[in-house]
Amino acid sequence: MARLILAPLVLLAVTQLAFTLNASPSRNYAAVCSQVARAVSGCPFYYPGSPNFQWLNGHWYGSSSQPSACVVEPRSASDVSKILRIVGSTRTPFAVKSGGHTANPGFSSTKGVHISLNSLRSIRYDRFSKTVEFGTGLIWDEVYAALEPYGVTVVGGRNSGVGVGGFTLGGGYSWKTNQLGLTIDTVTAFELVKPNGDVVTVTERSDPKLFFALKGSQNNFGIVTKITLKTFPQGPVWGGMITYVGDESIAAARTATAKFGNGVSDPKASIINSFILSQGTPLVILQLFYDGPKAPAGIFKDFLDIPAAATDVSTRSYLSFVQSVPVNGSYGVRGYFEAVPVAKYTPKFLDLVSNTLVSTSNEFANTSYLSTSIAIEPFLPTIYSHNTTPSAYPFDRSRVFQPCNLAISWTNPAEDKIFEKGIKKVRDILYAGLIEEGQRETSTAPVYSNNAIWDTSLTRIYGSNLPVLKTLKAQYDPSNVMGLTGGFKIPV
Repeated sequence: MARLILAPLVLLAVTQLAFTLNASPSRNYAAVCSQVARAVSGCPFYYPGSPNFQWLNGHWYGSSSQPSACVVEPRSASDVSKILRIVGSTRTPFAVKSGGHTANPGFSSTKGVHISLNSLRSIRYDRFSKTVEFGTGLIWDEVYAALEPYGVTVVGGRNSGVGVGGFTLGGGYSWKTNQLGLTIDTVTAFELVKPNGDVVTVTERSDPKLFFALKGSQNNFGIVTKITLKTFPQGPVWGGMITYVGDESIAAARTATAKFGNGVSDPKASIINSFILSQGTPLVILQLFYDGPKAPAGIFKDFLDIPAAATDVSTRSYLSFVQSVPVNGSYGVRGYFEAVPVAKYTPKFLDLVSNTLVSTSNEFANTSYLSTSIAIEPFLPTIYSHNTTPSAYPFDRSRVFQPCNLAISWTNPAEDKIFEKGIKKVRDILYAGLIEEGQRETSTAPVYSNNAIWDTSLTRIYGSNLPVLKTLKAQYDPSNVMGLTGGFKIPV
């Protein structure tokens, strides 16, 4: 996966120090912070200098954080309602953070009031309805762990440490997606604090238009405090991580990836294959998954036959599998994501992936460059068929475009513009290659907002759904309260 950019942990300390030095409270927002603190006096409240402030204000990528004036940790939807009414009436910029894995500066950070959902941690499994309701302050690891004793799981995040909130509201690709669809395809209810502060439960039956909008339009319609998902039986799985280095092994991994993506139709099988250039060294990190205690003979043979630098593949619990990849080794470094939708992973395109990693890195000489990653994520062409109700993402369900996630990382804040330009160059090269080989439709296909860079056009995020989303935005948020926070904003 693109998040697998392994970096020395000492870089975290450097990044956190730089953040602390710039984390002085804004005088413009001090009065609003005081007003919020009085309104929710029973909630944890932090100012710069507090260790909890540092932690709650921080993000997986250090470049996504901003020095807010204060951090408030609401304990209930009622608390969120009070806070939202205050920031809305005072027109104060605010942030809403669930897990903090966004790579876009300002999407869940602010210089105003930072709302951390960390205390919204309830989990309630209903074995009769076969659903689970959980708070948006959790990460997927915690949801999986709570459900494991019941022998069930949900369609959730694929890697450790990812928050449930933004992941779900953006769409959600899972290890279970080939079998069950996107995460939003399995939502039965949202607890929502609307922009005017009203707390409502939104379902397909109670408000089908708002339910549609919440499934893929991020935080445009309020703050989601609880999510209810369908659960599904879950036993032991087979899989793990394999690392390849050396030209021959990497070439073989490209061939095996193209063959798998275009030839394997078993919905229980899935992979993420990340082609990486890390501080000058090309490597491949493969995550392979089979939803059963043993993979059928031959299904992963091409990968298993490649000489590997390291292998950790076994039968294990679903939670153990998700936690088997050390994605948090690079926590705190600077980084950006970008997304490219791919109609078909061809050998020619995968060759371009490897070549682009090397050719573009030459431009980062004498910088604090760490790595570039291009994650290949093949899915079956049937993944959208598991849900017949409309959703904001993807705006076109008639054809599946497979996500390809780009990531770049570095350490020096003064070089942010250099690496913004760098990741966009990688994106443009990949688009040009796809178009050259006949995949012209990728230039207008839906872009996955959870990985898209911040200036992606709304027409690529919401597409043909944008007119109806604008109408709904005017209905539910006429004062554009949610425009005071980050994200791909639907205009009023």
